[in-house]
Amino acid sequence: MLEEKNDNLQDADGNVVNESPEVTTTENQETTAQDESPELEVSSNTVEAETTEEIQAEEAEAVQTVEAGSDITEEVTEETATEAAVLTEELTEDEIEVAAEKEALVEETVEVVSEETPNTVVELTAEEVADDSSVSEQAVQTASDVAMNAIQEVNAEEGEDESLKERHDIPMLDYETLSMEQLVDELGNLVVVEKVMSVKDHVEELKKSFLSKYHHFIEEKKDEFHAENPDTTEDFHYHFPLKVKFDQLYSQYRDKKNTHFKSLQNNLQANLENRMAIVEELKNLIHSQESIPVTLKKFNDIRDRWKVAGAIPKDKYNHVWNNYHFHLENFYDILHLDREARDLDFKHNLEQKLKIIARVEELVHEEDINKAFRELQDLHRIWKEDIGPVSREQREEIWNRFSELTKQMHDKRESLYEKLREGETANLEKKKEIIAQIEVLAQEKVNSHAAWLGQIEKVEALRNQFFAAGKVPSEVNEDTWTAFKNAVRSFNVLKNSFYKDIKKDQNDNLSKKQALVAKANELKESTDFAATTPLMKQIQEEWKTIGHVPRKFSDKLWTEFRAACNEYFEKLKEQKSEVNEEEVEAFEKKKAYLETLRAFELVGEHKTDLDAIKAHIETWKSFGKVPFARRHIEGKFNKILDALFEKLSLSKKDNEMARYANKLDHLANSDTRKLDNEKVFMMRKIDEVQGEIFQLENNIQFFAKAKADNPMVKEVMKNIDFKKEELATLKDKLKQLRNLKIE
Repeated sequence: MLEEKNDNLQDADGNVVNESPEVTTTENQETTAQDESPELEVSSNTVEAETTEEIQAEEAEAVQTVEAGSDITEEVTEETATEAAVLTEELTEDEIEVAAEKEALVEETVEVVSEETPNTVVELTAEEVADDSSVSEQAVQTASDVAMNAIQEVNAEEGEDESLKERHDIPMLDYETLSMEQLVDELGNLVVVEKVMSVKDHVEELKKSFLSKYHHFIEEKKDEFHAENPDTTEDFHYHFPLKVKFDQLYSQYRDKKNTHFKSLQNNLQANLENRMAIVEELKNLIHSQESIPVTLKKFNDIRDRWKVAGAIPKDKYNHVWNNYHFHLENFYDILHLDREARDLDFKHNLEQKLKIIARVEELVHEEDINKAFRELQDLHRIWKEDIGPVSREQREEIWNRFSELTKQMHDKRESLYEKLREGETANLEKKKEIIAQIEVLAQEKVNSHAAWLGQIEKVEALRNQFFAAGKVPSEVNEDTWTAFKNAVRSFNVLKNSFYKDIKKDQNDNLSKKQALVAKANELKESTDFAATTPLMKQIQEEWKTIGHVPRKFSDKLWTEFRAACNEYFEKLKEQKSEVNEEEVEAFEKKKAYLETLRAFELVGEHKTDLDAIKAHIETWKSFGKVPFARRHIEGKFNKILDALFEKLSLSKKDNEMARYANKLDHLANSDTRKLDNEKVFMMRKIDEVQGEIFQLENNIQFFAKAKADNPMVKEVMKNIDFKKEELATLKDKLKQLRNLKIE
C-alpha cells in the first residue's frame, strides 16, 4: 500500500514515477512475530493511543507523557494532512524544523513506552490500527477473538523459523501404537530430514512414546532379576542395543537442532541491527533539505532494503516495527498526501481485502480442513502486513465479514478436533477394559509352569492390544499409563512369586544336568564304542527327564552337553565308516556259503530237514557281521530260507515264527535301536488287532436274532477267528522279542 501512496503522490505532483512493487515484509519478516506486530498502516496518533492505553494500566506518570506527545502529533496525522486547505510541494525550513521537533518528541515518547513496557503491547486488528480510535478497555474475548488468537499463535510459532511450516507436510503417526523397534526405525527416517525443525514435534512425540515403553520394559527386567536373585547384592544392569541405537539417532537430531538454532540466532541478531539502521536512515530522511524527487528516491531505496532485511527476534519485533511505521507515516504526513491519493489507496486496499474474503468463503467449503486453515493463516498475514486500511465507512463492515468467516473456519476445525477427541475417548475405554482384564489375571493363582506360560501369553496379547489401541485424551494419558504399568507389575509380582518357589527345584535340576555334562565330557574320549554307546544314549534319555534349570544357566549348559554328545557320535560314525577286515572276510564267507545253501535239498523228513535248516542258520551267524554297504547279502540268505520253509510241512504259524526268529537274529546283530523299534511296532500292532476284534464282536451284537447260517453273520465270525489267530501270533512274536533282549 505504501508504494501505491508513493505512486499516487508522484502522479499528482508530476515528479518521479515509482515502479517498485508494493511494500511487503520478507517471508521471514511475515512469519516472525504475527501475534506481536501491529498493522502495517500505523499513524502517529494511533501509536500514541495504543501506547497510552498500556501506560494507563501501568504508570500514571507515563500517561501524562504519552498524552502530551499525542497532543503534539495530533496536528500532523494523516487525516489532518489530507484535509488541510494548504497543499504545497515543498516545506519551508521553519516548517521542517517544527515538524522535526514534533516528530522527535513523539518518537521519544514511543521509545520510552516501548522500553519501559516491552510486554504490555496491545495487539490491534488491521482496521483498528488504521483507525486512530483506542482499543476497547474490555478484556472479554469473543468467539472471533478465539479464532483470531488461534491463528496468531500458530503464525507466531512459525514466525522466526520458516522451516516450521513444512511440519504440516510430514504425517504425524500414532506413535503410541508402534513397537520400540518401529519407533527407532521411524526416528531414523526423521533424522535425515534436511530441515530439522519441521520434524521437531514428530521427534518429541516419538521420544515420549519410546521412553515410556522402554522404562516399562526395564522395570519388568529389573523385577525378573530380583525375583531370580532375591539375595544378591549385585546391582541390576541391562544392556539393550535398541536403546543405544535410539540414543545415537536422537543425539544426531539434537546436534542438528542446536546447529540450526545457533545459525538462526546469529541471523536474527544481524537482521535486527540492519533494520534498526534502516529505521535511523528513515528518521534522518525526514529532516532532509533535498528536493522531493531525490528524497523519494532515497525513500524507495530504504523501503526496498527493509523488505529484504529478514526476520528479527520476536521480543524486538514490535518495537522496531512501530518505530519504522511511525517514521513512515510521519514521512507521508510531511509530504502532505492529498485526499485523492488516499482515496485511491483505500480503493485498492478494499479490492485486495474483498479478494481475500472471497477466497476465505471458498475455504469454508474445503474438505481438507487442516489444509484450508493453513491457507487462512497466510491470508491473515497478507491482510495484516501487506494490505493497508480502507475507508472509515467500510472498515467495520469488511473486518466483521472477515472475522465471521475466520470464526466459521475455526469452528469447523474445532468440530474436527472434537471428533478426534471422541476417538481418543473410545480408545480410553478400550484401554480401561484391557487394564481390567490384566488386573483379573493378576489375581488368578496357578500352580504349574505350563499354566503360567498360558497366563503370560494372555498378558502379552493384552499388552499388544493396549499399545495398538491408539491415543487417549492428554489429560488422562499419564494416569492411564500408570494404571497399565501397575496392573502389569501386579501380574509380574504374582508370577515371580511362583517362580521363586520353584527356584529350589531348578537348582536341583541344575546340579543333575551339570553331573550329566561332566559324565558326557568323560565318555566322549572313549574308544570302546560297544560299551560306551549305550551309556551315552542313557545319559541323553536322563537329560530329557530332568526339568528346567535357571534361565541364565540353561543355554550354556545345553550347548556344552550337546557338544560332548556330538563329538562322541561323530567318532562313532567315523569308526563305522571304516571297512573292517573281519567284516570283509565274513562277507566273502557268506557269499561262498550262499552257493552251498542253494544246492541244499530237503530229504522229506520233517525233523531232519528242520534241524538241517537250523544248522545252516547257525553256520551263517558264525561268519559274523559284513560291511554296512554289503548287507544286501543278508536279504539273499533270507530269501533262500523262506523258500526252504515253504517246502517244510510246517503249520502256517510255525513257518511264520521260524522266519521271525531269523529276522530277530539279523536285527540283534545290526543295531539294538532296531530291536527297540521292532518292540514298539509289535505292541502297536497288538493294540490295533485287539481293537479290530472288539469292533467286530460289538458289530455281531446287532445280529443277535439272526440265524447262524446268515451269510453276513458267518463272514463276521470268520473275520473274528482270523483276527484272534493273528493276535496270538503277534503275542508270541512279542514274547520271543522280549526273551531275545533278556538273553
